[in-house]
Amino acid sequence: MEYLNELGKRAADAKYELQKLTAAEKSTALCTVATALTDATERILEANSKDYEIAEANGMSEGLLDRLKLTAGRITGMAEGLLQIMELEDPVGGIVESFDRPNGLHIDKVRVPMGVVGIIYEARPNVTADAFGLCFKTGNAVILKGGKDAFYSNRAITEVIREALVSGKITADAIQLIEDNDRAVTTAFMKLKQYVDVLIPRGGAGLIRAVVENSTIPVIETGTGNCHIYVDEEADLSKAVPIIINAKTQRIGVCNACESLLVHEKIADRLLPVLSSALREKNVEMRGDEKVRELIPDAKEATEEDYGTEYLDYIVSMKTVASVEEAVAHINRYNTKHSDAIITENKESAGIFLQGVDSACVYVNASTRFTDGFEFGFGAEIGISTQKLHARGPMGLRELTTYKYLIRGDGQIRC
Repeated sequence: MEYLNELGKRAADAKYELQKLTAAEKSTALCTVATALTDATERILEANSKDYEIAEANGMSEGLLDRLKLTAGRITGMAEGLLQIMELEDPVGGIVESFDRPNGLHIDKVRVPMGVVGIIYEARPNVTADAFGLCFKTGNAVILKGGKDAFYSNRAITEVIREALVSGKITADAIQLIEDNDRAVTTAFMKLKQYVDVLIPRGGAGLIRAVVENSTIPVIETGTGNCHIYVDEEADLSKAVPIIINAKTQRIGVCNACESLLVHEKIADRLLPVLSSALREKNVEMRGDEKVRELIPDAKEATEEDYGTEYLDYIVSMKTVASVEEAVAHINRYNTKHSDAIITENKESAGIFLQGVDSACVYVNASTRFTDGFEFGFGAEIGISTQKLHARGPMGLRELTTYKYLIRGDGQIRC
């Protein structure tokens, strides 16, 4: 498509301009954009209200509406994320490894930008600013394809960023937004390999599967979050209830929210009555196995499907287990390799869990809600990778770089 080819050409030109910027120039630009976003709060909120009203009328779920909604505080948070990125060390140009060969060649392995990063994402307008900040800091141009549900929000944020860049005499094409919401355009974008160096999907299982199956561009897969918490027989229950309530209900529509709860059978009768009362106060529907339903009479029966579901809603599945090993086996069967936690005071059980659970982030005595670039000190995140090649977990600046070898010689030839 000519439209996409034009965006690709402009991004390819922009990436070479961005790679010439110094760390100081990038920091100044990020500060300018952060200020511009907060100054444009009313403009962005007005655009977001259009998206929200349409989504609400179309029956969007409460969890997804929460992802879509912007407030003055969330816009301030977007700006603060850019300022955090500004303060972080610039990885570009950093020497990963340096060594000399017996023939006198000196070799440096150096971090360099990816080039052009493509991102396809659903109704989360904050991703627009986060993606720009991380890509810009690492010298990458970015092409964004947001979901139609956040169209007005994404367009407003992108316009503010581009205007701020131009005011600082930096190419506006550091960030471009695909404004055509035709699915055929999105599919064509997945095949823009001649211009886009890496493609990152952020959204539900359907979106991620579509990108992985259709893209001819290398993909960094960011996964859905069927996150678990296991309460061990030696758990401190005064910690367990607040952690579970936070992980499940602080924000239900996010990928690091707890969706499934495992409880050691020896402490179920002490934990579940107290926990169920706290969950009811938050209007959480509980679905459990037979033992759970004996202790929580209003709990519904959990099905096999429940244990593998990312609800993004006020629903939690529950199951009793006889050991930490059984908990680990269950989690590895049903999880999405995102974030899982154990609550225990037993170091041996914690060790078995940490070593055994196959996830990007594994916690002891803490909420899964901390799996986040901002919380990890990355300023923001480009996504949370659940794959195992190149990047895993919250992806910050280093994950948006690759490397090349710089070889310095003095006339050497190979015999």
